[in-house]
Amino acid sequence: MSQRRTLLTAGEFFQLYSHKDGHYELVKGEVVEMAPPGGVHGGIAVNISIALGTFVRQHNLGRVVAETGFWLERQPDTVRGPDIAFISRERIPAQGLPRAFFEGPPDLAVEIVSPSDTAADLEIRVHDYLRNGALRVWVVYPDSRRVAVHRRDGTARWYSEDAAIEDEGLLPGFSLPLREIFGL
Repeated sequence: MSQRRTLLTAGEFFQLYSHKDGHYELVKGEVVEMAPPGGVHGGIAVNISIALGTFVRQHNLGRVVAETGFWLERQPDTVRGPDIAFISRERIPAQGLPRAFFEGPPDLAVEIVSPSDTAADLEIRVHDYLRNGALRVWVVYPDSRRVAVHRRDGTARWYSEDAAIEDEGLLPGFSLPLREIFGL
């Protein structure tokens, strides 16, 4: 006899896990626990957050957030928490960011690859964001010091450590040299 799993909604997930230490996501109603990131990962996240956050604030483009839950799918619910995300000003509710999960995708999701991430897991995460309306997903590879920028049309552009990420369509005038991301 097989045992039936109980799937959580995003609301139940928030109630049960928002107060717990650790990093959790809800994928098709099932809770996925993730290991906390290491030092290199954290350093890269701060470098990107500072550069992106400063630019977004100076140009009044919206908000940059870290490890925020985005409610991407319903029945069964999926809530993803990218390392860093950008939400355009036009998409932020009049009352500001919600206390719980942001309903819908970020405009930009940034995922920094951890040693425990598999290629299949990364592909699913990128697909989840883009399929549900994100405009861009940056996947940052600390070991090879490269970044892949995935777009909604299915294309991806790779940047090496001697290049700079620029995206006139999403962030006009923004330029982030990869050397700054990786602290070189």
